[in-house]
Amino acid sequence: MTPDDLDFDRHHLWHPYSRCPDRPNIGIVGASGCLLETVNGDRLVDGMASWWSAIHGYNHPRLNAAIKEQVERFSHVMFGGLTHAPAVELGKRLLPMLPAGLDRIFLADSGSIAVEVALKMAIQYWRTTEPSQPRKHRFLTVGRGYHGDTFATMALCDPDNGMHRLFSDVFPKPLVAPAPEACQPDDWHTTEDKTSRSLAAMEDLISRHHDELAAVILEPVCQGAGGMRFYSPEYLCRLRALCDRWNLLLIFDEIATGFGRTGRVFALEHTSDFGETVQPDILCVGKALTGGYLTLAATITNQHVAHTISDKTPLMHGPTFMGNPLACAVACASIDLLNERPWKQEVAHIESHFRETLLPLADHPAVSDVRVLGAVGVVEMKDPIDLPSATEFLVRRGVWLRPFGKLLYSMPPYAIQPAELERLTQAMADWVARQA
Repeated sequence: MTPDDLDFDRHHLWHPYSRCPDRPNIGIVGASGCLLETVNGDRLVDGMASWWSAIHGYNHPRLNAAIKEQVERFSHVMFGGLTHAPAVELGKRLLPMLPAGLDRIFLADSGSIAVEVALKMAIQYWRTTEPSQPRKHRFLTVGRGYHGDTFATMALCDPDNGMHRLFSDVFPKPLVAPAPEACQPDDWHTTEDKTSRSLAAMEDLISRHHDELAAVILEPVCQGAGGMRFYSPEYLCRLRALCDRWNLLLIFDEIATGFGRTGRVFALEHTSDFGETVQPDILCVGKALTGGYLTLAATITNQHVAHTISDKTPLMHGPTFMGNPLACAVACASIDLLNERPWKQEVAHIESHFRETLLPLADHPAVSDVRVLGAVGVVEMKDPIDLPSATEFLVRRGVWLRPFGKLLYSMPPYAIQPAELERLTQAMADWVARQA
């Protein structure tokens, strides 16, 4: 990339969550392992895993080979009326990883679309089951959540503090229960009172509005872009019972947490510590599904929901690039790699290092809270972070992070090396130390 390229980028390419024109972006000319190579020749430890997706790092030979082999056969065919081996093989790999009973897989083209499809499934389910009750079309969610940037998913994000409140007057209005009370993973088994308080408002909303609600949707255990918050899995166990009692569907959004990020394959598996693993009616996965190579997601449901919908009408969604063979092929390779590598030990090592190096930062007067779960490390400041100055500071120390709001956080590739992880957390600690 040349200086002219960077100037063109600034004035003609519109980047996520930015003004136009905005600050200059950092040019990347290569990536390998967990390092990003900049146009200036610097090598940055990627503490973001490309927005939490590149769990194996970059330029992995197995994933590269999967793409090359498939592109020599064919890169894409429509999924309407046609099928192909990469999609079938991906389904075969996903099924053993999923909670029992979730066995109907809709291959969407992004995480946000996977959630849109889940909402459509829920509405169509009730239109088929109870055609005399067209009112059953609203959704109930919790505060501090985030589910995507498309229209229906934006409506589900936190209405007061979320990034989409600018559009709140034009959204279909969901019901919003208070966010589950946050607590550290070490306290999950001693927070029954917190869980009860959190569920009280949820139960009240369900009891008063169940006749118009299609489903409850939330991120299990770890809330992502709405605040990077953790809460007790017991909340999910008791929420499942409420949905069963009041005849509501339950949707889990595991776009960010799926495929090992919290130390379990899916975050919902933490509920097994409180009894049986909670099974949602619909599950959304994405991000790490392809190891960060191509956009692909999935909306997964059970036979009952799928057959109920199909009894009257087709599921009314069909992305052009649904089930893209290149994406499915690299997703198969990514899942194989995940199953072969000691990812649980890798995530446990990251968690242990985050605990050792980040938790002590809670004593700094500018820090509000520090929390760690799996390969997620979060330092919440008392005041909003100045993104340009924080980015410049971190890049000078050889680290790429993308703070937002009051949060300095990292969700690195599982393949991060010890020295890289040390550089990452030292840069975070150095930045915190400079704050007033």
